[in-house]
Amino acid sequence: MKTSKEVQYADVDELYLDPLNPRIGRSRTKKDNSQEFLLEAMQEWVLDELAMSYLENGGFWAYEPLLVVEEKIGRKKAKIVVEGNRRLAALKTLKSAFDGNARSQKWKSLAEEYDCPEELFESVPYVTCDSREDVSAFLGFRHVTGIKQWNADEKAAYISKLIESGMSYQEVARKIGSKSPTVRKHFIAFRALVQIEQEVEDYDPELGEHRFAVLYMSIDTVGAKKYLRIDMDASTESLMRPVPKEHIDQLARFSRWVFGTKDSRPLVKDTRQISDFAAILASEKAVKYLESKKMPQFEMAMRISGGDESQTIEYVLEAAENTELALMRAHAHTDSDELQDAVARLGQDVVQLLKIFPEAYAETLGEVQ
Repeated sequence: MKTSKEVQYADVDELYLDPLNPRIGRSRTKKDNSQEFLLEAMQEWVLDELAMSYLENGGFWAYEPLLVVEEKIGRKKAKIVVEGNRRLAALKTLKSAFDGNARSQKWKSLAEEYDCPEELFESVPYVTCDSREDVSAFLGFRHVTGIKQWNADEKAAYISKLIESGMSYQEVARKIGSKSPTVRKHFIAFRALVQIEQEVEDYDPELGEHRFAVLYMSIDTVGAKKYLRIDMDASTESLMRPVPKEHIDQLARFSRWVFGTKDSRPLVKDTRQISDFAAILASEKAVKYLESKKMPQFEMAMRISGGDESQTIEYVLEAAENTELALMRAHAHTDSDELQDAVARLGQDVVQLLKIFPEAYAETLGEVQ
């Protein structure tokens, strides 16, 4: 990474928040974003905790300077912070509070409770980098697999950018300290998201950004690849648009099931349902049910797919294992009324369950006798 050889210092007003910072959300990332817009968007990042640490420790952390590139904002050249936007946003918000323009009562209280450390806003440490490309390797390791990890969509966007620049999956994997198959999955999931953004009319970008992990995990399943006709081994060029054009209707439905819309909730509530969702997509009958209903139910689709059977078996086996554990300890608590009530409830449920399966009922009664 090409940088200046020493840490420099600048007034907080000389440093600019990065309008291309992926953490503000892909739908809001634009080169012409104003500094006020960016600062307002970054209020979601729990800035007060950082501000309090500055106040309690007597200033900014000089051992971890901001990383800056010089680029034009409008017609003038500016110091844009590529790494450290949360820290800079905390400083700028705190300065406003000390200047009498607090954004909230919380910030006003901080300014009233603490004395402003000397030169906190006048001497902010930073290091200048030649270009954004020069810091990409550092940011990739630090945020994708390092100590300050990005969210799933931010990680995928970064990986996609590297691949689109001409790097192979192997090269990206080495660059960020990951594995080629994982890099490929992130790339395909991100390109599917871009395709949804461009080709699905009722897609809501805000929903997509918060549920990318569901898309990432879903799209790698056999059921999803079959339904969307995604060839995971296709060329990078082909995977820029992973779903074939003749299956755009399926992509639109898939988007609604994964993300929901402004008018409807997603079919898949969270990542814990991914394996069941995959089973549903792998079942022609279940898919027909989903496609034919305006408001399909996940549980009904599960039953149609046959996945409900495996889930029920899992419930029974888990109950059996817990009962075996209870048997090892129950003799020590025979005087417990609460335990006796619990045993009675279990017994009633087991009897009802056995009655549904006559052979098991007869076998169990025979063993008891």
